[in-house]
Amino acid sequence: MSDLLAVSRKVAWSRVLTLAVAAFVFNTTEYIPVGLLSDIGSSFGLASSQAGIMMTVYAWIVALMSLPLMLATSQVNRRTLLIVLFILFAGSHLLSFFAWNFDVLLISRAGVALAHALFWSITASLAVRLAPAGKRAQALSLLAMATALASVLGLPLGRVIGQFAGWRYTFLIIGAAALVLLWMIIRVMPSVKSEQGGSVKNLPTLLRRPALMSLYAVTVAIVTAHFTAFTYIESFVVQVAGFTEGFATLLLFLIGIAGIAGSVIFSRMGDQRPAQMLTVSIGVISVCLLILLAVSVSEYGTIAVSMLWGMAFMIVGMSLQMKVLTLAPDATDVAMALYSGIVNIGIGAGALLGNKVSMDLSVSSVGYIAAIPAIAALIGSVAMFRKWPSRTVETGQQMGAKSEA
Repeated sequence: MSDLLAVSRKVAWSRVLTLAVAAFVFNTTEYIPVGLLSDIGSSFGLASSQAGIMMTVYAWIVALMSLPLMLATSQVNRRTLLIVLFILFAGSHLLSFFAWNFDVLLISRAGVALAHALFWSITASLAVRLAPAGKRAQALSLLAMATALASVLGLPLGRVIGQFAGWRYTFLIIGAAALVLLWMIIRVMPSVKSEQGGSVKNLPTLLRRPALMSLYAVTVAIVTAHFTAFTYIESFVVQVAGFTEGFATLLLFLIGIAGIAGSVIFSRMGDQRPAQMLTVSIGVISVCLLILLAVSVSEYGTIAVSMLWGMAFMIVGMSLQMKVLTLAPDATDVAMALYSGIVNIGIGAGALLGNKVSMDLSVSSVGYIAAIPAIAALIGSVAMFRKWPSRTVETGQQMGAKSEA
């Protein structure tokens, strides 16, 4: 038994929990500008739409740099890598606090994005390795729950801090939290070699795996669909449905709660039926997007559909991560770096598409337009698992990894 496994379950879970808390902090800082854009813009004499470029810069840096950074650090001990990226993360937030103009703020956010790109390239596979035996799905569920909590608790809390103390203090407190996490990593994280992380030599091999490439295509389609509508959910609720700002805030909170419920469902069923859960959840999202406008005449209908949508998207995200790890057991970090980049391409594409729909058509149309890539993802998922049944794919990829070793 390896040193990673030869520890008590309590110690193993403490390591996974540390990564989950780190995931919460990383995702909080990614979402936090949404609640602070107007304040940030006014500080530098900019409109909110102009300040919003910091979101675009962040997403595209993560998309473009996930794989290069992962490959550049493929031989670095994972504990050492976590320590370095948290130093960068904390330092970048300190620079955000002192930013004397908007360009400096963009530079600081670029530093955070680089740390984010590397963190999510290695974290899912690392959590699976550190988890107790037979608890892979539960470890991923914990990461997913932390991600959901970032939108449920992290975003509102950051906004409250920004309103009372100023947006700079929100970033300062996140940086301080990163230093606490750095201390936790130094204390509990073992020395973890980059086993089966892969290198640039693995990239052509991964690109020749049709099941994995199909999974990436499904990923970019469903993420684009989600963020086409979700980016403008507040505008949809207020401007189209005619509900209050308070209702919009409540709805976002409930969507986050539904996401947590989705992670619990996946933790109990994800190991048994990941393929079915992925396809069904994509189908649920497609239906929710198609009927979003129709149910907007009712607050209860909007809540029900939005929560179902949020729960399904959480299950989709966790299912996709699990399948990536399954399809690339010999190069998990390279595969996850590609996945992280593709997800952020989808985020950027969805936000851009939603913006175009809102400006050129109407906010009321975002659900219908978002349903197009969602249905494409559904068709792709069904076709993928018909051509490569789940068990056949898993067995074949694992055998291929062994033969390449």
